[in-house]
Amino acid sequence: MSPATVQSFTLLDGTAIPWLGWGNGTGAASTTAVESGKIALESGILHLDTAQIYHNEKETGEAITAAGVPREEVYVTSKLSARPNQIPVPLAEARASVQESLDRLGFVPDLYLIHNPYVAEPGHLKALWALFEALKDEGKLKSIGVSNFRPQDLAVILDGAKYKPVVNQIEYHPYVLTHLAPLLEFQQQHGIITQSYGTLTPTLRHPTGGPLKPILERIAARVSTTTGTSLDASAVLLLWARAQGVVVVTASGNADRIKGLAKLAALPAGLLTPEEVEEISAVGKTVHFRFYTEHLENEFPLPDLPSQ
Repeated sequence: MSPATVQSFTLLDGTAIPWLGWGNGTGAASTTAVESGKIALESGILHLDTAQIYHNEKETGEAITAAGVPREEVYVTSKLSARPNQIPVPLAEARASVQESLDRLGFVPDLYLIHNPYVAEPGHLKALWALFEALKDEGKLKSIGVSNFRPQDLAVILDGAKYKPVVNQIEYHPYVLTHLAPLLEFQQQHGIITQSYGTLTPTLRHPTGGPLKPILERIAARVSTTTGTSLDASAVLLLWARAQGVVVVTASGNADRIKGLAKLAALPAGLLTPEEVEEISAVGKTVHFRFYTEHLENEFPLPDLPSQ
């Protein structure tokens, strides 16, 4: 499958990122990073997402070699993560830590992120971003961005920044929209694209599926009939994110599931009607349910909403 068959979004720095990526950070995907990554690439998902804390940057590079796909055809994201037990990376050691990522990968990734604001020592977040900018100027990093940043974190690094982060990778799905509203507005003002993980939480992790479940199933049935491709409620969530210009990263260690994601990635844009996209968003805003509660819940007020 040619990478041209998968829609991409243009980032602030003018580079393009495929709208759907396969991540190796959770579940079976993290323990089968080479085998599952190879399947993803061979199936046409030419976008891989990893991080230092996943302990499989080396395997990410090996998956590309195993698949026989030219490196320049694969979009790769990695992240500078905190040390074990969430110990921050000392600023004096950050440059060397980034280089360790590059050495494990075997190349410079297309996108490199600060995994969360607590990777930096207290008071050093702006300085850590300045280091990322310097590494970009030196050609040691390409696109640079952040992950799990709140509005106040973005404000810190944007103050006097030479480069804005091109993405903020966060847990993103309909059940966190109300909570994320000020963050999403801030990002839109600055042209920062949302890159999502945990997008399938309403279908895979919410105990009942909540009020979205029948809506997603109804839309899935309609789109399946329209396209002649069998889609489920989870696929609708991914298409909903794409319809809003959100880059999706999703993990799976199941070969059939990965191949299904590749087929979904190549489907044309506009499969959901504007009314369906809005219906999913509107109903999602009536519930608050976050799975990765370690992120974005400190000094960022939660909405007074039910979880069901």
